[in-house]
Amino acid sequence: MTNPAPIGVFDSGIGGLTVVHELMRQLPHESIVYFGDTARVPYGNKGPETVQRYSREIADFLESRGVKAIVVACNTATAHALPVLRAERRVPVIGVVEPGARAAVAAAGSGPIGVIGTAGTIRSGAYDRAIHALSPAAQVVARGCPLFVPLVEEGWTDHAAARLVAGEYLAPIRAARVETLVLGCTHYPLLKPLLHEVLGPGVSLIDSAEETAAETARVLAERGLAAPPDATPTYQYVCSDEPSRFRELGQRFLGRPIDRVESHPLG
Repeated sequence: MTNPAPIGVFDSGIGGLTVVHELMRQLPHESIVYFGDTARVPYGNKGPETVQRYSREIADFLESRGVKAIVVACNTATAHALPVLRAERRVPVIGVVEPGARAAVAAAGSGPIGVIGTAGTIRSGAYDRAIHALSPAAQVVARGCPLFVPLVEEGWTDHAAARLVAGEYLAPIRAARVETLVLGCTHYPLLKPLLHEVLGPGVSLIDSAEETAAETARVLAERGLAAPPDATPTYQYVCSDEPSRFRELGQRFLGRPIDRVESHPLG
């Protein structure tokens, strides 16, 4: 059984395009509709009920486009809205936290697990809960790194300022001798070379985007929803604000050109 309908993916902004990049790489025959809520970014400083409301509105939009599954490519939305969306939607809903936690537990063995993310994601405790559900005795060292997002969006991933900030943020991670670090924000994969430089090459970086794409492939295969192997994919990009900045920044996150971005305000 196959299904050529698109996968819906959403994020508070453009960071979720790192998940789209991995979906394109791992599932090259799947079509994708991506929604970035650029008018209301960031989600990290908003309350759970607000994030749930925004997530419902976006899920409604994606379902109106006929998606066969929804990937919540936002750590904050996953933390606050995933259970609600799974309870309310008929299509499967996949988040970014559980796949990353599973990969981290598998990689870490008995060693401590580091988690970095936005202040909202770390404050939610979502990764701590997901990791401890799999490994109750695991030691988790979590650190909010809010300045990483503007540094990435400014393109300062190999800049002295980024090194200075990373050194400050990651000092507790280094002090705990963490050898497995979860990148708990979709912007952070663009910082991998810098993180390796600061932490050393012996630290395994768990990229939630890679793990989420693999989880999506598994869910689609299990439910008979995978696209036919000869399908020609289409990619649609939609944002809730003016699209020019989305297109400019999005190409860096996606690693390929974006020809067209639709604007679709919500709320």
